[in-house]
Amino acid sequence: MQQIYTLLIGICVLLLGIPAGNFLARMNRDELEKGQIWFRTIIIICALGATASLIFGSDALFFSFLFFMIATSRSLKKEKK
Repeated sequence: MQQIYTLLIGICVLLLGIPAGNFLARMNRDELEKGQIWFRTIIIICALGATASLIFGSDALFFSFLFFMIATSRSLKKEKK
């Protein structure tokens, strides 16, 4: 039962990454255009870190990497067609 509570708290914190990422993207509009390659690099590193922490069984690192990945992904600029 305690593991279910831990999982629910982790999911709630991950959902907070969406407004946090939107806030950071809105506050730093000048860096959004120049830093697209770095945002993608951070997302890839976080995905690899989340996968590794899932394999090694570290819940704290897993949720941390996912939070950073969600918050950073909100800063990626959508390309116009």
